[in-house]
Amino acid sequence: MIHSMTAFARHEVKATWGNAVWEIRSVNQRYLESYFRLPEQFRGLESLLRDKLRQSLQRGKVEVNLRYNAAQQSGDLKINEAFAGQLIKAAQALSAQCPQAQLNIADILRWPGVMETQEEDMDSVQAELLAGFDIAMKDFLAGRGREGVAIEQLIRDRLDQITTHVANLRVHLPQALQWQRDKMLTRLQEIKAEMDQNRLEQEMAFLAQKSDVAEELDRLDAHIKETRHHLKQGGAIGRRLDFMMQEFNRESNTLSSKAISTEITNTAVELKVLIEQMREQIQNVE
Repeated sequence: MIHSMTAFARHEVKATWGNAVWEIRSVNQRYLESYFRLPEQFRGLESLLRDKLRQSLQRGKVEVNLRYNAAQQSGDLKINEAFAGQLIKAAQALSAQCPQAQLNIADILRWPGVMETQEEDMDSVQAELLAGFDIAMKDFLAGRGREGVAIEQLIRDRLDQITTHVANLRVHLPQALQWQRDKMLTRLQEIKAEMDQNRLEQEMAFLAQKSDVAEELDRLDAHIKETRHHLKQGGAIGRRLDFMMQEFNRESNTLSSKAISTEITNTAVELKVLIEQMREQIQNVE
């Protein structure tokens, strides 16, 4: 099974501490590149998330976004009476030395550590967020897989069409070669008086060899077989398939340069169209 490099997944996590939304998206890229947008308090998760991506992905530009909304604290405020008492005693001692100074209770309450609120267990929050990321990642990989199946079917369809064109061309090739030979004979008959007979036979053999596209057809069949093998093998085969498209193009160009009939010319054009359609889709294969 092959996978696409283009996908999107979204998962929302809801809990007593609030809610969070994971979004993972990717596009095609030559190598694996990952970018993270995380709230400041969860920056420490980035290295762990990056490792999770590397375990599952080979190629693609991946963006991971986390939106975190904390629930409003509804618990009662608590006063650290022991700490507040120490502050009051210290303030009274200073007031004795400076009678004009007045003790302000509001200032005591604003002192860090005097007023306490129940804080969330951030380790527990992070654990729930990571579990939510795993769910989003599972959906993300499934999306890449579904699109990969569609791409694979498109490639197989194009390979079937190329196979048909090659087979038809093999049937047409003897007729085209005979037509080319007859054409050359007619032309050479007109000028044979000016040429040596041995030279004449050599020229005919050279032209016949130059017009023979059987070797190109054999290579196209071999490329079709190899591409099907890669598709069956699955995995991260995008680069291999891209190389195969280069080989397909090489043979179709040679076929076009050797065209000796309208049938071969039209087939070469159709092959280039089919190869380009495959190449465009393969750009998204991991």
